[in-house]
Amino acid sequence: MDLSYSPQEQAFREQVRTWLAANIPTDLRDKVVNYEDLSKDELLRWHKILAKQGWIAPSWPKEWGGTDWTAVERYIWDEECGYAGAPPLIPFGLQMCAPVLHKFGTPAQKERFLPRIYQGEDFWCQGYSEPGSGSDLASLKTRAERRGDKYLVNGQKIWTTMAHYGDWIFCLVRTDFESSKRQEGISFLLIDMNTPGITVRPLILLDGRREVNEVFFENVEVPVENLVHKENDGWTVAKYLLGHERMGTGQIGVSRRNIAKLKEFAGKQVGDDGRSLMLDLRFADRVAKVEIELQALEITNLRFLDEMRRTGRPPGAEVSMLKIKGTEIQQAITELMVDAVGPMMEPRSPLSADDAFDHYKAWLMPRYGNYRKATIYAGSNEIQRNILAKMSLGL
Repeated sequence: MDLSYSPQEQAFREQVRTWLAANIPTDLRDKVVNYEDLSKDELLRWHKILAKQGWIAPSWPKEWGGTDWTAVERYIWDEECGYAGAPPLIPFGLQMCAPVLHKFGTPAQKERFLPRIYQGEDFWCQGYSEPGSGSDLASLKTRAERRGDKYLVNGQKIWTTMAHYGDWIFCLVRTDFESSKRQEGISFLLIDMNTPGITVRPLILLDGRREVNEVFFENVEVPVENLVHKENDGWTVAKYLLGHERMGTGQIGVSRRNIAKLKEFAGKQVGDDGRSLMLDLRFADRVAKVEIELQALEITNLRFLDEMRRTGRPPGAEVSMLKIKGTEIQQAITELMVDAVGPMMEPRSPLSADDAFDHYKAWLMPRYGNYRKATIYAGSNEIQRNILAKMSLGL
């Protein structure tokens, strides 16, 4: 097993780091590092910059615009983007729906959807979770009944991230209502969000922001050609998609940047004894523990990458380890950030404050609250532990 970077990979890292420093728009980077929201237009501006460079979809096949980078180079790219403060790429089209289409889509589906995803012409969202069917996804109840050359869809999805921006949604729906196993009888549909009968209702978060939504389907007509893979075998597609989703939840580069920001701020904070907070042994010990866990996560990531590099095998059930530990580290960092502010922390400070301390606080509590979801999305960490126990350990 080789966990080191080759000279070529080190040179690639420098190339990526240099390009990002020169090409991330300053206003977008400032918003990212200060935890401010980005609009749909701002998200798509960065998307189009990368598409023009040819770096928007590194993992795609080269004939569809992929970079032909190795698994390690793609990991380096993701890490450097996170550390540099690059705006996030909304994953639902690029990193979730597109791999499904590459694997299971018909030639017509690929020709229709992939170029538009690549160029950022369609904004996608994910229709998986339902009321009462989140972590237990196989219990979903949204129905799709075949009516000639169309499906008639009725039901509800919830916690649908960015659905208010969405042009398209990929959905798990139930097409067989008599199956004895819940995982059977589920299908994977692509649905135009402008279709009559779709209603998007916001779920306003405690910090006043709109990020997630409820989506209602009432007699929504979906052409049969929008079915991906086989009818009633959508669970196969869902498992494949979730493997790709969980591989990207570690966010090592982002966590490294946030730890650096934490240490910079805490180093300027003075405790009751007149010393820097980073000289407080208990606080410094907590920071060091998170840094060590992040290093261990990176090594685990490299182990998976080395195996993918040698075998070409896609991520399996063991990738749940990255999801579990990565999201726990992300939460731990936000907790340390709040503790660094101490009793002066407020639920939401005014963003217009010029003082560095006030600006640090401005989006910190909303970010802390928002990151409570990290151990739930992409399958809750409790479910991930069950997957590891069953699929990897045979328990």
